[in-house]
Amino acid sequence: MQNYLEEYENFQLDVPEFYNFGFDVTDKWAEDRTKLALITVDESGENADQRSFWDLKQQSDRFVNVLKDLGVSKGDRVFIMLGQTPDWYIVMLGMMKLGVVPMPATTLCTTNDIVYRVNMAEANVVITDMAGSAKVEEAAPDCLTLEHLIMVGDSKRGWISYEDRMAESSSQLTDIEPTRSDDPLIIYFTSGTVGYPKMVLHTQASYGIAHVTTARLWHDLKSTDLQWTITDTGWAKTAFGKLFGQWIQGAAILQQNTSARFDPSQTLEIISRFGVTSFCAPPTVYRMMVLLDLSEYDLGNLRHCTGAGEPLNPEVMKEWEEGTGMTIYDGYGQTETVLLVANYRSIPVKPGSMGKPTPGAEVAIVDEDGEVLAPGEEGQIAVKVKPDRPVGLFREYWKDQDAMASSFQGDWYLTGDKASMDEDGYFWFIGRADDVIISAGYRIGPFEVESALIEHPAVAESAVVASPDPVRGDVVKAFVVLAPGYVKSDELVVSLQDLVKTSTAPYKYPRKVEFVIDLPKTISGKIRRIELRERELAAVDGDGDN
Repeated sequence: MQNYLEEYENFQLDVPEFYNFGFDVTDKWAEDRTKLALITVDESGENADQRSFWDLKQQSDRFVNVLKDLGVSKGDRVFIMLGQTPDWYIVMLGMMKLGVVPMPATTLCTTNDIVYRVNMAEANVVITDMAGSAKVEEAAPDCLTLEHLIMVGDSKRGWISYEDRMAESSSQLTDIEPTRSDDPLIIYFTSGTVGYPKMVLHTQASYGIAHVTTARLWHDLKSTDLQWTITDTGWAKTAFGKLFGQWIQGAAILQQNTSARFDPSQTLEIISRFGVTSFCAPPTVYRMMVLLDLSEYDLGNLRHCTGAGEPLNPEVMKEWEEGTGMTIYDGYGQTETVLLVANYRSIPVKPGSMGKPTPGAEVAIVDEDGEVLAPGEEGQIAVKVKPDRPVGLFREYWKDQDAMASSFQGDWYLTGDKASMDEDGYFWFIGRADDVIISAGYRIGPFEVESALIEHPAVAESAVVASPDPVRGDVVKAFVVLAPGYVKSDELVVSLQDLVKTSTAPYKYPRKVEFVIDLPKTISGKIRRIELRERELAAVDGDGDN
């Protein structure tokens, strides 16, 4: 993007009547049978598996026929829980081509997560690997619509072997019903504050086309680039950073198939070894990398860096630039949207700012009545949906009309995030308007954590909020009122943390636990989490530690 204002004023996305990302994007690039699409490295950062677009076309077509042979058809929902393997892309593309709706899930999902997601979406297929099979088997008796279990990378009694079926399947496609632009494409589950995760439904063209803004305008990608975005396949950030827009641009994608703890030194070595040209990561990753001597790494091919998932600290930006000579361009979007606000090469970066609205979306700061606020006033980030709904906005919270009603106010979709806009049109993030916690890029709903804690016999009541942390931005903190007969102890803290890890997911556990006599409440008895959050902020402001 050479000129932001010109691009913003003239930007337009044409949505055809029929659209399919698999056929219209990846298969088009496959016409050049040598064009690189994907590099997967292992846990050591080596042993690269390279796939061309032609490879992915042939393999995804085979998977289409695997699904058809099982009786899976257009509109069916499939729960997929796989790590960062080439097979994740193959099955995703195959489902898209057939019009089957994938529901990507993090490998951190628990048995309860699987039961909830499969039943809510009435999914009839689960795809996972040996590592996920035990949780699926435990969940399966409670999954009312589940018909087929597909295992990737291994074999097991009671499971369909992905490799065996792929070997038997043809790569020739027949009788494929075209997908319309407004047909369902993908479902993501997003955390809420007063209930379990909501189903975010995106459509074929709206999501598959609109992510070009992420890749071309923000990641600055060209067909010769190699993009590495640090994220799990279960999160919408994969759609943002390592799938749709990147392949629209024809860029190759790098991923690392690892379950190990993040290693900043190894990450820099991989960037160097494979010549990554564009890199995107949560600020937590950058905070860890700037602690190293960046001059020891050959980052000569790296030309563009972006950050997303949580607010980016100006000091981290400064240290990264001093160590590499490169700016980190912050960006903001949601599971419900594509990129909404970002910093771009064509405009000056104001350290700490989210940047300016993305071409294709009218974004403003509004009050609780949906009225646009003046520069400098704090309000909620909102996207205008009338008279024209922007391409890239989700279709609906499927099966949740209450959530839909609360998220739209007049002409606006309300993001739930608070910010202000300055006189130059730059947005400045303040925090969540609700109680969702953003920790190291993960979005965590307090309701799930509190629901897990209350299962412990020692817990009479609890409230969960964000607590500032120098590395993760925020961490989960639980305020716990003990049941009669129990006393606080370090052992009890560990017991509570372990319960949350197993009942929800490991990344959701409270890293901080404080035992209290009671919790602040309104007259009607509702817990005032805002008071607890303010207490946490005051503790940090008061002594620099918490």
